[in-house]
Amino acid sequence: MDVGPVDATLQVVQVVLRKLGHGARAVVGRLVRAPRRGSVVVIEFPDGLHEYVTTPVRRVLRLAGRDVFYIETANSRYRLEVRERERAVAEAR
Repeated sequence: MDVGPVDATLQVVQVVLRKLGHGARAVVGRLVRAPRRGSVVVIEFPDGLHEYVTTPVRRVLRLAGRDVFYIETANSRYRLEVRERERAVAEAR
């Protein structure tokens, strides 16, 4: 089956990742690898030189009607909030 050329687009999504618990700092950056069960979440810092990588994801929950996700990894829990999807996608075009 010949499908022909596929126009793949890469969406740039700015997110805030907060580890749930006492004294946890927020990680703000570009989502490189989305949260999927069995893989890690990767967020690139604005400087482009550093990344934040979680342990493998066990569970992903999404708040209905919002771009807020709760992620449970092998040893931590996080709140992931999508901040600038629309503007980032518009700039990528």
